[in-house]
Amino acid sequence: MSFWYPVETELVLASRSPRRTEILKLAGIPHRVYPSSVEEKRMDGLPADIVVHWAQKKAMNMASVFPDSPVLGADTMVFQDNVLLGKPSDAEQAFEMLSSLSGRWHTVYGGVALAWHSREIAFAFSESTRVKFRELSESEIKAYIATGEPMDKAGAYGIQGIGCVLVEKVEGCYFNVMGLPISRFLESFRSSLV
Repeated sequence: MSFWYPVETELVLASRSPRRTEILKLAGIPHRVYPSSVEEKRMDGLPADIVVHWAQKKAMNMASVFPDSPVLGADTMVFQDNVLLGKPSDAEQAFEMLSSLSGRWHTVYGGVALAWHSREIAFAFSESTRVKFRELSESEIKAYIATGEPMDKAGAYGIQGIGCVLVEKVEGCYFNVMGLPISRFLESFRSSLV
């Protein structure tokens, strides 16, 4: 077991995100991947509340299947000027998103929830990180889209991949932008055990 991970029980990750799996592996946290069957739908409200809502839904969905394990649910959304930038549906939409992000700040909201039924432990929180893109040329944006990387990512970029070259500044947790604010998650988990 990991020095950082506060229990001996393997974590269940209720997400198919390879980025979240990568972060847990980097932190040395033993886990199994069982994606939640919860289907996210568009909803109104504050971004921080929305990501927490979906993270809790995912965690609770799989906690009913794995009551003796801590189940982690997470959600990530990108907002700019109060507009949600989800995963692009095609290259044209990816181009529009990346063009709007060029030279400007946006905010990445992460929702995290843990549910462990047999221990009666549950917590949830949101994390926000501000990200600024450098000025991008049309040819750079098209070249990035041609890599295929933007197509399955909120905001049409992956900070942990080729998209790292688009980012000028990050204010807050880098790992939140990647998909899971790992340090705060572990701190919250340890606090919940007291």
